Amino acid sequence: MDNVTIIGIDLAKRVFHAYGARADGGVAFRKRLTRAQLLPFLSTQPSCIVAMEACASAHDWGRAIGGLGHDVRLIPPTYVKPYVKRQKDDTADAEAIAEAASRPTMRFVTVKTEEQQARSAVFRTRDLLVRQRRQLINALRGHLAEHGVVAPQGPTHLRTLAVAIADASQSLPGLVRDIGNLYLEQIEQLSRKITDIEKVLRSEAQRGVETRRLQTMPGIGPITAMAVEAFAPPMETFKRGRDFTA
Repeated sequence: MDNVTIIGIDLAKRVFHAYGARADGGVAFRKRLTRAQLLPFLSTQPSCIVAMEACASAHDWGRAIGGLGHDVRLIPPTYVKPYVKRQKDDTADAEAIAEAASRPTMRFVTVKTEEQQARSAVFRTRDLLVRQRRQLINALRGHLAEHGVVAPQGPTHLRTLAVAIADASQSLPGLVRDIGNLYLEQIEQLSRKITDIEKVLRSEAQRGVETRRLQTMPGIGPITAMAVEAFAPPMETFKRGRDFTA
C-alpha cells in the first residue's frame, strides 16, 4: 500500500467502500470500512489524493481527512457516473471515483469551511420557510376562490384575503373563516421567522470581507451576496468574470 496515489471513497451512512489505486493504475486495495474505521485507516496511509463524490456529509469528511495530510478532492456525482465500468454497486462507485479523480481535466468542488456550511444552512432554511409560506398563501387563495373571494398571487396581496375573512358582510361559511384564520396565523408565524432569519443573513453579510465586497456591485444585496459566498466556488477558480455566469 506504500505506493498508493489515489483513494476513492464511496460515502454512506454506516459502511464505506474504499478503492486504492497505484501510480501505474493498478489496484492497491479494496476495503469495506465502518464509519468508525474510516479515519483510523486513512491515518495509516501515506499522503495521497483522497477523492469522494460531492454529496451529503462530503465536506465534513473532507475537512477531517484533509486534517490527516491528504489532498482531498470532491467530484460532482454527474462527472463520476461515466467511469462506472460494470453493474453499479458501492465497490464499483469507489473505483469510478478514483478513476475520475485521476483525469487531468476533471473539475473538483472546493471543500467548504464550517462557517460556509453554517451560512448555507441559514440560507436554505430561509428558502424553505419562504416556500412554505407561499404554499400556505396559495392554499388559502384556492379555498377562498371557491367562495368568490379572489386575490392576486403573492404575499403583498395577503391583506385582501385577510380583510375578506374578517368582513362579516362576506357570505363566507363559518368553517371557511375558521380555517382562513388558521392559515393567516401560520403565515404570520412564518413571516416573523423569515424576518428574523433575514436579519441574521444581513448581519453575517456585513461580517465577511467577500460578502461586503459583493454588495458594492449593482443589484447585489446581502441575501444574494450570502448565496454566492455559501454556494459558489472560490472566485480564484474563474479565469474571467463571464466564466462565473456560464
